[in-house]
Amino acid sequence: MQDSAHARRWSEMICGPGTRFHGHTPRMDDPGGNCYYGPFLAARNECMHENRWLGRRISAPAALVTCMLVLVSGTTCCGQQGDRELQQPRSAAPPGSSRQSSARTAESSATTNTMGLRLEWQALPDLPDPVGVAGPFVGTHGGALIVAGGANFPPPVWENEKAWHDEIYALLADGERLNWVEAGSLPRPAAYGGSATTPQGIVCAGGNHGETVFSDCFLMRWDAAAGKVVWEPLPDLPAPRAHAAVAAIGNAVYFVGGQSGAELVTASDTVYRLDLSLAPRHWETLPPIPGGARAFAMAAAQNNGFDPCIYVMGGRRERDGGIEFLSDVWQFHPRRNAWRRCADLPSPLSAGAAVGFGQSHLFILSGDDGRLFGRAEELRDRHPGFARRSWAYHTITDRWVSAGATPQNQVTTTAVVWRDRIVLPTGEIRPRVRTSAVWSITLPPSSGLFGWTDYIVLAVYLASLIVIGIYFARRTSTTEDYFRAAGGIPWWAAGCSIFATMLSSLTFTGIPSKAFAQDWVYAVGNLLIPVVAVVAVYVALPFYRGIDATSAYEYFEKRFSRGIRLSCSALFSMFHVFRMAIVMSLTALALAVATPLTPSQSVCLMGFLSVVYCSIGGVSAVIWTDTMQTVVLLGGALLAGGWMLAAWDQGLGAAWQEAVAYDKLNLVNWHLSPTDTQVALWVVVLGGIGQNVSSYTADQAVVQRYMTTPSESLAARAIWTNALLSIPATIIFFGLGTCLFLFYRAHPERLDPTITTDQVFPLFISRELPVGVAGLIVAAIFAAAQSTVSTSMNSVATTLVTDWIRPAWNDSTEHGLLRIAQVLTALLGAAGTLVALLFVDPDIRSLFDQFLKVVGLFMGVLGGLFLLGAFFPRANSLGAWCGAASGLVAMLVAALFTNLNGYLYPAMGIGVCVVVGACASRLGPPPDCDATLYLVGWKSLLVRWRAGGNSTA
Repeated sequence: MQDSAHARRWSEMICGPGTRFHGHTPRMDDPGGNCYYGPFLAARNECMHENRWLGRRISAPAALVTCMLVLVSGTTCCGQQGDRELQQPRSAAPPGSSRQSSARTAESSATTNTMGLRLEWQALPDLPDPVGVAGPFVGTHGGALIVAGGANFPPPVWENEKAWHDEIYALLADGERLNWVEAGSLPRPAAYGGSATTPQGIVCAGGNHGETVFSDCFLMRWDAAAGKVVWEPLPDLPAPRAHAAVAAIGNAVYFVGGQSGAELVTASDTVYRLDLSLAPRHWETLPPIPGGARAFAMAAAQNNGFDPCIYVMGGRRERDGGIEFLSDVWQFHPRRNAWRRCADLPSPLSAGAAVGFGQSHLFILSGDDGRLFGRAEELRDRHPGFARRSWAYHTITDRWVSAGATPQNQVTTTAVVWRDRIVLPTGEIRPRVRTSAVWSITLPPSSGLFGWTDYIVLAVYLASLIVIGIYFARRTSTTEDYFRAAGGIPWWAAGCSIFATMLSSLTFTGIPSKAFAQDWVYAVGNLLIPVVAVVAVYVALPFYRGIDATSAYEYFEKRFSRGIRLSCSALFSMFHVFRMAIVMSLTALALAVATPLTPSQSVCLMGFLSVVYCSIGGVSAVIWTDTMQTVVLLGGALLAGGWMLAAWDQGLGAAWQEAVAYDKLNLVNWHLSPTDTQVALWVVVLGGIGQNVSSYTADQAVVQRYMTTPSESLAARAIWTNALLSIPATIIFFGLGTCLFLFYRAHPERLDPTITTDQVFPLFISRELPVGVAGLIVAAIFAAAQSTVSTSMNSVATTLVTDWIRPAWNDSTEHGLLRIAQVLTALLGAAGTLVALLFVDPDIRSLFDQFLKVVGLFMGVLGGLFLLGAFFPRANSLGAWCGAASGLVAMLVAALFTNLNGYLYPAMGIGVCVVVGACASRLGPPPDCDATLYLVGWKSLLVRWRAGGNSTA
């Protein structure tokens, strides 16, 4: 032990502090499950694998020295398990005992592989059956964990025949206490059927009793009032099946393979699906699994980056007179009704327990690798049990990684997620021997290395915002200064402000995450900004500068009516309060991975700082902080991308080939479906045009920048500056996502299963970037969020004062209106912060998708009204009301009752508003407005094009 401690101290000096060890000696018959072909192999596996030790890079000489120390001391790293042949039980357990003596010697244990993924195993109350069962129906419903049926061999196991059971047990939580209760019985004794948890209950199908294989199916539910499990019959399977792989996506249950008889030769490749939401309920036959017939396979449901899919792994079958253990992995995509081959298992496995956890991980927690298959009678009580190892699979990077050793290997059982943790109940631990053990498996959340240097960098940036706010507070004396900066902003600063406002932190974290999980398809929408800039420069800008608008919705009053102006102003204000909340809450969720701050703390920090510098400094403070933030966020993104590429040591050519092979650079989907998650090109084009037209023609946050430059021509330069910046920014941020994919495909062990896909970039920041650089990138995320939040606060305050308060209080002094504006800005920031605290939801799969939906629902109608007024001289107030109402109803119907891609909402709102508005305008009188407020045919647009840039208004 002293030698072991000595080696530990030396190894920590070499490999870094925090390295964890067990004190096992690597022997061939080690009862602890840490057995290797030899001690040198053990040391090599632990110390030399990719020159890494628990994620810390070490040099080859350091690894060699550590190997030598391990050999001398007999110390092995926690969680490593090499190949082994036979091992004796740790203690002299009686033959047929359901206990592996090493399995539960401690209340809990943690396993860590050398790559960093760590599972924590904790013992839950044992199943009431002291022998335990194999092949039970397992699931969760109504807060209860339910284990039903199963089979076992009563002790002494080698002298008794297998017994089938019908008992149902439920594990209930009473606060922190967990208790098993007897909860009824099955219709008949059964085991080795398939079970899957759905929102409506636990679907149980097939199974056997002796040599009889069943096809019946039923639904189990927990009846809390009665304190028992109730069941109802479901349609029978198309054919009898046992030992099948079963998983569920929502209310749809998938039943793959299995045996139709008592022998493995009857294994099948059939796939059935039962959707409980359909009426009448029925099993449908799906395409067979391409890998061929199998039984004892494992199945789990997980998202592949686009859609939830079914993954079928391994199994076994009879072939050429022998038993073939399988390692192939197949993904079934329900929406495409097609199979795809995935990366094979690291070793053949069957009869294991698989479960989906988090947003993109699968875990295999047990399984038989077949090395001792067929030797049960020979070995009997000397059988060492099934290999104690677990595996993790990431569906996006298509990579397997060791998840460490397991305290005991329980096969022919089902793992489920219960109370935010994985539960593995009962099962078979060696031939004929069951266990009553029930394990809770958790993954501790990732902890970044955000140090004092990072805090200093972040604090310097945040303090600079306050300084800018104080500086401009001294130069702000009127609402003209507060809302329009007295027209004194340089064009390049105004352009940077538009860019930073439209980018937001959702772009900074959401787009890389989107490209990491999917591809570059949405980039096409961003690249349409220069196209929409033509409309902004030659249509919107002259109108707003022509009426000297402080609020964009002054145009709507002059063109239609005061009611339209106030309605649009109110709609815009609601949108930006929600936008502030969404930006802050989802950014805070991302920052929770990169910093020690909780999501609520990040929300409060962002809200407080934005209120301080924005409320006192006005739009000048907002624009100049936006300009600084543009530099920070683009610089931070470039720095992070460069760091990722530097970590890729196979060359840019190999990186390109890898990205292409996994379709990560795909730009175009040519199908026509408007609901497909692999978004069609026409959807991206229409959605991108609709979203950008709405933003650049009718969003006060953008239009307000048009009025802060000295002239119309300089405002046009600001718009073009933003448009040009959007091109490299799109490439940078989508490129970041591709770099993230390449990095984590090369290092899948560095991923954290507990995070959301939107937190992948912050995870990289916290774990991979050096001290100081991480603080800079976090500052960039703060910058992106605060540029959006501060802009929303100031622009909403502008509309409220200009559209509502000033017209109602004509006798108000300029000083009084300025104070009202400052108070309103602070109140709006506080309101957005409070709503953001309510919106913190870690279950949102893609913050980018959610943001697009919110933008579409609110902004589509505003963009439609502007185009209606600008391009249809006959449009009047009646048409505007009808168009706006129709556009809102159409978008709400689409959002609530269809699966239409949210990216289409702005285009839909614009289209419906314009068409209905133009038609309805024919029913009313001609508009009573100045002819300069609309374009008279395309000739007037051509005149503006030719005169573009010559105006000095």
